[in-house]
Amino acid sequence: MIIERIELVDYRNYASASFVLTGGITAVLGRNGQGKTNLAEALAYLATLTSFRGAPPDALVRVGADNGVIRATIREDDGREVLIEAELSRVGRNRVQINRQKLGRTRDLLGVMRVSVFAPDDLIIVKGGPAERRRFLDDALVALKTSYDAMRLELDRIVRQRNSLLKQAGGRMSEEIGITLDVWDARLADVGEQLGYARATLVARCQPMVSEAYEQLAGEAVPVELVYEPEWRRIGLAKALGESRQLDIRRGVSTVGPQRDELTISLNGLPARSHASQGEQRTLALAMRLATHRLVAERTGSTPVLVLDDVLSELDPERATALLANLPLGQVVITSASPLPAAAHPERIIRIRSGTILDDRTSDGQP
Repeated sequence: MIIERIELVDYRNYASASFVLTGGITAVLGRNGQGKTNLAEALAYLATLTSFRGAPPDALVRVGADNGVIRATIREDDGREVLIEAELSRVGRNRVQINRQKLGRTRDLLGVMRVSVFAPDDLIIVKGGPAERRRFLDDALVALKTSYDAMRLELDRIVRQRNSLLKQAGGRMSEEIGITLDVWDARLADVGEQLGYARATLVARCQPMVSEAYEQLAGEAVPVELVYEPEWRRIGLAKALGESRQLDIRRGVSTVGPQRDELTISLNGLPARSHASQGEQRTLALAMRLATHRLVAERTGSTPVLVLDDVLSELDPERATALLANLPLGQVVITSASPLPAAAHPERIIRIRSGTILDDRTSDGQP
């Protein structure tokens, strides 16, 4: 799959702009604050229907406008052309169309486009709390199979309902509370076991890919280990929920389940979150992104578009060159506020300022 063109209307700082992309590397250059990350965000939005910066949909609409539009023309591997349009509303529901046909549910867009984003904030995958690593795993699962999005949403719904019931109990167990908890525990155990198995399988498949990617980026073989082994998976979630019921009643919150799990990342046998340098943490985060990108391409048969959003400036010259030398095959969009390393070799260079395209030409100077 190749994104041939993306158009932005009243999106972030863009009043109207149209970008032509190549099947190889497109470089988008400009100083900080000119709209490079906004373009990267728009590309990813059509794949996930969320902002990788965590912004709500109304924040994506240009100030002063009521609606914004992201429109992309993609070329499928079989040669078919697909037009995807997302209309973002400051007030009311967003709308999504494929080939001018409105989707009944915006979630049906998932899987039509696949985009992998590498951003400086990815450091949080290693350095942040457990929730960031759970999100990383679940986002990768959705990219592999869109049905995991519904599973994730269902888990969130069940946990919210169960927590509401626990707070309602006020620290005291009653027959009515116990009966209702039995119902929610059964549902949580069912969905939680499925998600836990999927996460564990994903980690096992990614482990060798992460190790390989880290070695390629760092230029040396260093033991990297990913461990996802929540205690409840050893005894089963239904039993674990039963054993934790009194504690949950006292605390008024669910203390066991996939919503509390941790993915442990180790480098050289030590926890990367607390013992690795920031350079090592950043390299680990990149290696994890590369691994899931490659796994999605391998398992789905469709290589995601790879977006490097101002990542190269965060790496030392050796690791930036190593990243460029080991990019997976496929379409790549690189944004940068500084000159690109000589190893980049973009096929198209687009320069922007304040949401306006100043220059758009191929590497040989042709418009």
